Amino acid sequence: METGLRDVHVWTMLAWQEIRQRYRRSTLGPFWLTISTAAMVGGMGPLYGLIFGQDLSWYFPYLAIGFVVWQLMASIINDSTQVFIGADQFIKQIKMPFSIHVLRMVWRNAIIFAHNSVIVLLALIFFLPVWKWTVLLSLFGLLAILVNGIWLGTLLGLLCARFRDIPPIVASLVQIAFFLTPVLWTQDQLGRYEFAAAINPLTHLLEVVRRPLLGAVPSAASWGVVAGITVIGFGVTLLLFARYRWRIAYWL
Repeated sequence: METGLRDVHVWTMLAWQEIRQRYRRSTLGPFWLTISTAAMVGGMGPLYGLIFGQDLSWYFPYLAIGFVVWQLMASIINDSTQVFIGADQFIKQIKMPFSIHVLRMVWRNAIIFAHNSVIVLLALIFFLPVWKWTVLLSLFGLLAILVNGIWLGTLLGLLCARFRDIPPIVASLVQIAFFLTPVLWTQDQLGRYEFAAAINPLTHLLEVVRRPLLGAVPSAASWGVVAGITVIGFGVTLLLFARYRWRIAYWL
């Protein structure tokens, strides 16, 4: 892992190259994803605001932030299942740290998130023009998501290289998790079942980014859950990776 982090020029270049290759004949490039996301948020905001009886001036940025951050998390999870499978030619032909492929995946999603963050910026300017210092805390929340993407990409990449039935299972679980995570709805709407959202780790990863942008400080419980996920995730991943890393090339 340390060697891969030192080779920052390698995985950043590979991430940019992959994005350019994907949109090489497109004029707008990754901004097509931004336009698609903006259209969805623009259509869903008034509709779900009306359904849930929410003030649109508050609900629209709430939904915009939640949806953009969710796309980042979902993309990292889904891409993690293919992180080594998709890089099989590199792994078989070029000797480089496995962590480079994981870091490339995380950085690529960070770049796409940077494009989509334009939606969040516009929503905040039009609906919540007065910003607070808490906005800065969202950067730590975003960093937490990206850091957790490193161990998740390593762990799922390892497991999916060995068991090829895992990727479609993960994709299905991510779709279900979207409706179980407060992206469209708020936790207080669950009433006495609010604990169902509290035990969802994705809720806390989402909240440490969204709440600061809405002018509130994330709860200590959310930061505690995020810290716990990070420590436990890296601990389990490093143990498994140290034992099975040499078999990845054979599994591919």
